[in-house]
Amino acid sequence: MSDRTGIFAGDDPFAIAQSWLSEAEKSEINDPNAIALATVDAEGLPNVRMVLLKEIEGQGADSGGAFLFYTNYGSAKSAEIEAAGKAAFVLHWKSLRRQIRVRGLVSREEGPQADAYYVSRSLKSRLGAWASRQSQPLASRSALMAEVAKVTAQHGTAPARPPFWGGFRIVPLEIEFWADGAFRLHDRFRWRRSEPGAAWDISRLNP
Repeated sequence: MSDRTGIFAGDDPFAIAQSWLSEAEKSEINDPNAIALATVDAEGLPNVRMVLLKEIEGQGADSGGAFLFYTNYGSAKSAEIEAAGKAAFVLHWKSLRRQIRVRGLVSREEGPQADAYYVSRSLKSRLGAWASRQSQPLASRSALMAEVAKVTAQHGTAPARPPFWGGFRIVPLEIEFWADGAFRLHDRFRWRRSEPGAAWDISRLNP
């Protein structure tokens, strides 16, 4: 008999992740959807940075469940993701004393879903996406602001999504849920599968 009760109940890890995120939205001071995204470069040297998780797709999705974020495809993170085809992230909430770790396969999301998210952003953020050559050297802040002014004149108040900007969908092969326990006897459960769409193997791990 499983002892996955309470916050770990159920067999759908995406439903659990969404439940935890919804709860964190009520208690975290800033950006409850911030994830530390890890990639590796061509030499295998790890890289990590904070990005914002924008959607959790459930197991019924075509991908078999996934986590989505958006970025500039010319960025360092994008180059590393596309070279490896894999990435990992951790989602941590101090207020809840919980975290979720994910490792999986990555593909682009650059269709209507990406268009819809881009349109939902503020105008200044949409123009900023056009102006920024993300991860490239920048002479000065004034040079960046000049580029913002330039793209504003070019694209006006209804800019289309830049062809170099869109989403990445992380389809997990492994998801681990961690919740703080007294005397460091934490609760850890790991969902693991061999490929997207395969059945999950669920294990309790030592803290």
